[in-house]
Amino acid sequence: MKRPDPAALRAVIFDLDGTLVDTASEFVVVVQALRAEYDLPPLEPERIRASVSNGARALVTLALGSVETDPAFESQRLRLLDLYSEVLGSSARPYPGIEGLLAELAQRGIGWGVSTNKPRAYAAPLMAHLALQPPLGSLVCPDDVVERKPHPESLLRNCLELGCQPQQAIYVGDHMRDIEAGLRAGMFTIAALYGYIEADDNPALWGADASVDCSTQLQDLILAPH
Repeated sequence: MKRPDPAALRAVIFDLDGTLVDTASEFVVVVQALRAEYDLPPLEPERIRASVSNGARALVTLALGSVETDPAFESQRLRLLDLYSEVLGSSARPYPGIEGLLAELAQRGIGWGVSTNKPRAYAAPLMAHLALQPPLGSLVCPDDVVERKPHPESLLRNCLELGCQPQQAIYVGDHMRDIEAGLRAGMFTIAALYGYIEADDNPALWGADASVDCSTQLQDLILAPH
């Protein structure tokens, strides 16, 4: 899909963990703490970092080797979330260049939002803690929709809340589900290759319209004249 001209661009929408905000350090602490409760040794932090975008269930499996059919799985998942609640916002930071990009978007009258599979109970406090400026115009979580990503429903809701058409927006994400959701919504998509990507994943197969190796490249890609 053709990138919207900056003059016609009305919104930029981001995935949260691994795209807008680096939260991996918090999940490293959580996974290591959960393993310690089971007398398991620490994991390599990079293994945890690569799995963050896959959500709490995947992190429980990584931490303990459990699968969802195990009787104890749900209690383990809830314990992981309890541990996360204790550290949420403690070390998470926007990626380099993000704050400058948001400021430039505001200068041009372009809104921004977040579409995430992170539950609102965690996403909203994190965004409030970070207090990014200008404030986001739309936060859509799985609690807000019938179908979560890769279904396009959340992105279409973002566009509605931001007052734009999908073809007037760009979606940036670090997972295949993000790119699929954006493409199905009819948006220009950017793969954030600096995010949380498993070693056996191949972003070249996601079908993104463009990609960046570093978050500092986003501003030029999004706002450079055609």
